[in-house]
Amino acid sequence: MRMHRSICLLAVIAIFLPSPLCAEEEKRWEKAIQTFEQRDAENPPPKGEILFIGSSSIRMWKTAEDFPEYTIINRGFGGSQTADSVEFAARIAIPYEPRLVVLYAGDNDIAAGKSPEQVAEDARAFFKTIHDALPKTRIAYIAIKPSILRWEMVEKMRAANALIRAHTETVPHLQFIDIDTPMLGGDGKPRASLFIQDGLHLSREGYDLWNAIIRPYLSEESE
Repeated sequence: MRMHRSICLLAVIAIFLPSPLCAEEEKRWEKAIQTFEQRDAENPPPKGEILFIGSSSIRMWKTAEDFPEYTIINRGFGGSQTADSVEFAARIAIPYEPRLVVLYAGDNDIAAGKSPEQVAEDARAFFKTIHDALPKTRIAYIAIKPSILRWEMVEKMRAANALIRAHTETVPHLQFIDIDTPMLGGDGKPRASLFIQDGLHLSREGYDLWNAIIRPYLSEESE
């Protein structure tokens, strides 16, 4: 009987203890975030400018070079999901009080097995987190891109895009940037020249295409 009670007690305690996996997930990005914070402490970014945040498509983007006419703060951390940008918004987004936030995330979410509905829910959580603190800040969401490596997931990605786009059309200061169709070739599939060898990340030509599509959204006149 005592042994049975002990086992039950341990089971109850285990329910309330954080799992090792969750603890590891929480620590996964801490080094990258601390690096951003250290840079901010040494050279504080100006307030009221443009913030790019999200996964590796943001991290690998030479935003300062590609948009020299604007002051761009790049806070991409490769491999991240939408929920990660929500989690760290208080540390690497809101303090800059940006006039515009450009978010690219969702690609890794679908690859990790999240449903389109969950991706859309996380995107809405990001929008709300920013707007609760900065109600006048404009947020531009870049659609989840079609890629060669993850082509079999494209329908789920497009379903997430459709849900997010519908939401942006009902809330002030939200915009949806469609980069799906422009990235497709005559065969309806992603153009190989837009990607580096891994078939997932953008080549220089890919970023040139994104720059042309996104540049009009960076202007204050588009607000």
